[in-house]
Amino acid sequence: MIREFENKKEWALILGGSSGLGLATAKKLAKHGMNICIIHRNSRLQEDEISLEFDKIKAEGIQFKSFNADAFKAEKRAEMISELQTLFDGEGAIKTLIHSVAKGNLKPMFSEDKPTLKTDDFNLTINAMAISLYDWTKAIFDAKLFTKDSRIISFTSEGNSKAWQNYAAVSAAKVTLEAITRNIALEFAPFGMRANCIQAGVTDTTSLRLIPGHEKIKAHSLLRNPFKRLTLPEDVANAVYLLCKDEASWINGTIIKVDGGESLN
Repeated sequence: MIREFENKKEWALILGGSSGLGLATAKKLAKHGMNICIIHRNSRLQEDEISLEFDKIKAEGIQFKSFNADAFKAEKRAEMISELQTLFDGEGAIKTLIHSVAKGNLKPMFSEDKPTLKTDDFNLTINAMAISLYDWTKAIFDAKLFTKDSRIISFTSEGNSKAWQNYAAVSAAKVTLEAITRNIALEFAPFGMRANCIQAGVTDTTSLRLIPGHEKIKAHSLLRNPFKRLTLPEDVANAVYLLCKDEASWINGTIIKVDGGESLN
């Protein structure tokens, strides 16, 4: 195992890193020597399980920091940034910001017996799953905590262009996320920052299981994927790792499909 990030005092800051794609990414980058900071929001009932996962990351011999806090409140974000400044002590810096937020509303637009989407539902979903990428990028940039060659990576889905039942608010958020990513790629390039989205195939995560009819989505994906399997969190984590390498420095402002060819059919 090549640990190319070891002893560089570089960090990955992962928004939503306690499960799914974010957690798999944390484990992958830690294996290659990158220090890890995870910002998550979980209940006390989940603490023991999450602590076990975090212990696996720490066992890689890297520096580790976690915050169980609301990543979407400006005052909390400022507090966490300040604490990271103290932790880094002028030497450490953030190599990559990973946006793995899954906080969206899955109500239908129309139903005779269920609550339907309201404007506030769209606002909450888009703020959490898209605008927060800009908020965190700008806060870290203003605090001068990015490395000279930094990577901003967010996760989108095929719902960016396809209409799925109950997915309207999340779909709108994914489109917004991609637009924000493109502009970060354009406007922050002079400062050595690269920004890209990964479009993962259907992945059996907690977030997927919250979608009504998720079993049908999984079954359909298995049928149309050339490899006849779902995307794994580790598949996505591997792609994040590749985008963090020096050799990926010329990839900027694009959407990269990591789905085994699932979206071809």
